[in-house]
Amino acid sequence: MARMTAIEAAVEVLKREGVDIAFGVPGAAINPMYAAMKKLGGIDHVLARHVEGASHMAEGYTRTSQGNIGVCIGTSGPAGTDMITGLYSASADSIPILCITGQAPRARLHKEDFQAVDIETIAKPVTKWATTVLEPAQVPRAFQQAFHLMRSGRPGPILIDLPIDVQLTEIEFDIDSYEPLDAYKPTASRAQVEKAITMLNDTNNPVIVSGGGVINAGASALLQQFAEITGIPVIPTLMGWGSIPDNHELMAGMVGLQTAHRYGNATLLGSDFVLGIGNRWANRHTGSVDVYTEGRKFVHIDIEPTQIGRVFCPDLGIVSDAKAALELLVEVAREWKQASKLKDRSDWAGECQHRKSTMLRKTHFDEVPMKPMRVYEEMNKAFDEDTCYVSTIGLSQIAAAQFLHVYKPRHWINCGQAGPLGWTIPAALGVRAADPDRPIVAISGDYDFQFMIEELAVGAQFNLPYIHVVVNNSYLGLIRQAQRQFDIDYCVQLAFDNQNAPELEGYGVDHVAVVEGLGCKAIRVRDPDQVGNAFAQAKELMAKHKVPVVVEIMLERVTNISMGVEINGVNEFEPLAEGSADAPTAITFNQ
Repeated sequence: MARMTAIEAAVEVLKREGVDIAFGVPGAAINPMYAAMKKLGGIDHVLARHVEGASHMAEGYTRTSQGNIGVCIGTSGPAGTDMITGLYSASADSIPILCITGQAPRARLHKEDFQAVDIETIAKPVTKWATTVLEPAQVPRAFQQAFHLMRSGRPGPILIDLPIDVQLTEIEFDIDSYEPLDAYKPTASRAQVEKAITMLNDTNNPVIVSGGGVINAGASALLQQFAEITGIPVIPTLMGWGSIPDNHELMAGMVGLQTAHRYGNATLLGSDFVLGIGNRWANRHTGSVDVYTEGRKFVHIDIEPTQIGRVFCPDLGIVSDAKAALELLVEVAREWKQASKLKDRSDWAGECQHRKSTMLRKTHFDEVPMKPMRVYEEMNKAFDEDTCYVSTIGLSQIAAAQFLHVYKPRHWINCGQAGPLGWTIPAALGVRAADPDRPIVAISGDYDFQFMIEELAVGAQFNLPYIHVVVNNSYLGLIRQAQRQFDIDYCVQLAFDNQNAPELEGYGVDHVAVVEGLGCKAIRVRDPDQVGNAFAQAKELMAKHKVPVVVEIMLERVTNISMGVEINGVNEFEPLAEGSADAPTAITFNQ
């Protein structure tokens, strides 16, 4: 039997489980792992500037491609607590990442040693499993269990905490005979699927709600097949955006209080049956349960048993991995169609297409400073169907979801539930590390951009190029808009007269100077007619210099973005589109 240190065994297991890159920050208590990675090779490393940034890079890496699991590494104490936000974000969206922390020696865990904190207990509420491994011989098996848990059932993050003396202890471990454990995923039965299709077939205006679980399961193609066989319109959630292309005739629009389309909300409200797959009925999708469920029957399919009935009780609940359920749904639906048992849904689908072509928001504004809607119109013109968008939270993200177009799964990378400011830059870097060739465009407001702006240096150092669109209104815009109900505009203004950059005319931080100081490239745009040229220039700079390129677009200080407290009561603050000239990049169908 081979002898090696416990941490060397852990590194060998990581490689056998498919890990070839990690994101992290070295420190005294985790240096044995870095020594093992250098000695054994096979795992590249990206040095973050903040340990929270490393956790979000790991998230971006996981979210990019089917089967990816991002790994983030930090030392003891504050490194682990810094990564809690990344673990929370991953947990909330069912994203598997592995967080590895160093720890004080076992003998000093309860002696208030330097940077010794009970990270296991802190991390438990936001992980599938958090453990401090106290027996060296258990280290490789803890890592084996971690990958098994991350891949089984509802995916989620894991934290493994390793005292430094545990890492350095020699153990016997045979990596040559190591095998990853098979993942467990619940599977729908044919009887359950037949009952769901029977219920669906008994209704007139059904819709499918496609959640992030469809994308997590790699089941987008199956979802489209099922929709096409049955002729039923699809409403993707924000996390499920891209599971059906935006230009598909059965893509009926997104539903919700913020990241939604007018036509999507109208279609949901006109439906009488909802088949939810891999979704969790998030409150910003549903609004109040009473409005969302009134007059409708529901079937809910989800991989996690405790998700069914969590928000409201469906008429039928099925515990299943989305891919396994959709394989059966496609099989049964195809049989029923061949037997002429499925209803013709063409009239209902036509109604949905008509709404999609007519219930549009205006995007073509010529004002200077710019309205944000014009920015997304120009983005639709400049970036093609292969573009992967990365965004986090705020008015910038909400408007992006209302006006941009997504055509492929995993081409809208967004932390849905947690929404931590600063997530966008490190997540985009993680996406780039996972896929060197994908066109990547990140979207931030100025405050999200400032939160972890230092991570741009990582992109410069490791040549991780992407385009970052910063829409700058020098405000905490979403919070300012939320403060309207309190009749205040308080502590949310980021504007000040920058003595070093008077040309900013009170917009505060000179993002161009900061970005260039971090080794990247930046362009500032004020005129809406110059946005397209700026994007073209950004593509050239990115290709030439292989670093992130920031396009900062100066917006008018106050623009309210469409939103409300109910899906039947969304407030429209700007003029609506009256014709194609008002929304020239909207996806419509000939009527």
